[in-house]
Amino acid sequence: MYLEDFKNAGAEILTVHYEACPHLHRTIQAIKALGMKAGVALNPHTPVHLLEEVINDLDLVLIMSVNPGFGGQKFISSAVDKVRKLKELITAKKANIIIEVDGGVNLETGKLLVEAGADALVAGSFVFNSNNPSAIIQQLKDI
Repeated sequence: MYLEDFKNAGAEILTVHYEACPHLHRTIQAIKALGMKAGVALNPHTPVHLLEEVINDLDLVLIMSVNPGFGGQKFISSAVDKVRKLKELITAKKANIIIEVDGGVNLETGKLLVEAGADALVAGSFVFNSNNPSAIIQQLKDI
């Protein structure tokens, strides 16, 4: 694994994909042992309940609202309900976790995601394909 390489490069939070991590708990513990915060990313088809046993060990959960691979994809609307379910799990387990969403985020989808419980939004194409990225970033912050 490259965990130490990320730490040495200055990473403070390291997020791994659930689908690519056969020993998730072990990986989370290894990230934390290196002094970093641990996050898990879930692809659109992966249900939130799979994190139930490790939720209290996490600092961040990244909900992918597009399939990973390239920017500019259409938002998968079921991500809004997924954020709601994750927020319910976090509340039930009394965990302290940042909910981040990446993919197809714009002002409309961002508002829905924040209302559902998202704390952080990743809006690459929406920001960088705009005529005024600074204004778009401010509008997203104002949601």
